[in-house]
Amino acid sequence: MIYPIVKYGDPVLEKPAAPVEVFDDELRKLLEDMFESMYAAHGVGLAAPQIGISKRIAVIDVTFKEDPSAKLVLVNPQIILTEGKQKGSEGCLSIPDFREPVTRPQRVTVRAQDGTGKWFEKTGEDMLARAFMHETDHLNGRLYIHHISALKRDLMKRKIRKLVKAGEWGD
Repeated sequence: MIYPIVKYGDPVLEKPAAPVEVFDDELRKLLEDMFESMYAAHGVGLAAPQIGISKRIAVIDVTFKEDPSAKLVLVNPQIILTEGKQKGSEGCLSIPDFREPVTRPQRVTVRAQDGTGKWFEKTGEDMLARAFMHETDHLNGRLYIHHISALKRDLMKRKIRKLVKAGEWGD
């Protein structure tokens, strides 16, 4: 099932998500649906709050279907190590058509559970490191626009308010 992507302005995006405690068939189905929804929206990462579900779950595939082994499920993820810096253009499925340069760590190690509840650690660099940070931010109720200047953020919010008024934002 493809879920609609929740847009900026929805309160679910700005509150911390609840930890996952039950690892069952329902969760596995949700994970499949999240990958399907992410691919349908042409994304490389998707956090559960972006589909209106306030749970600490994210899926990532920085190869966008090119390498099936690159598909990652992060349940209850924690960033345990960051190194270096990289600056790059970042966007978000919940804030479509906007991109801004964001500084993120160059290398990130995340500790998370898979769809069965098994803990693992994974280190990513470049795009994967950026995805780890971006999706974990979502689970903490933060968006990439919290990492840009207040001036740029205010300009973006103003543009979004105009789109809302014109009926061009939201579902």
